[in-house]
Amino acid sequence: MKNAILKAVEDTQIRSETFAFEVGDTVDVHQRILEGEKERIQMFSGVVISRRGEGARAMFTVRRIVQGEGVERVFPLNSPKIAKIEVKRPGHVRRAKLYYLRERVGKATRVREREAKSAKGTPETPAT
Repeated sequence: MKNAILKAVEDTQIRSETFAFEVGDTVDVHQRILEGEKERIQMFSGVVISRRGEGARAMFTVRRIVQGEGVERVFPLNSPKIAKIEVKRPGHVRRAKLYYLRERVGKATRVREREAKSAKGTPETPAT
């Protein structure tokens, strides 16, 4: 169990809004970049290959391929520099960490798309 003092300090650092994404999802991470006095938003899009930590220490890793070379970036989940995270394509995976994608090239790096869940208790209408 965590120390009560550490927990109290961490609770002040956690964002009020949460981002709903999982490992395997293809996401766009909108990050605030400060250049001199100006602030702009830069996007990093790719597949989430891992999530780790809890509370204020939560981190996630996004991987993408740029000009045939794999690029990974680790983002702190509760950072004020992250403006938003958009899920472009939900992925269906059976692992918590997708480090095996590092050895794969081309079409082998694709992740199956997760199908939308139907509302519970409502029967699906057949197409006529």
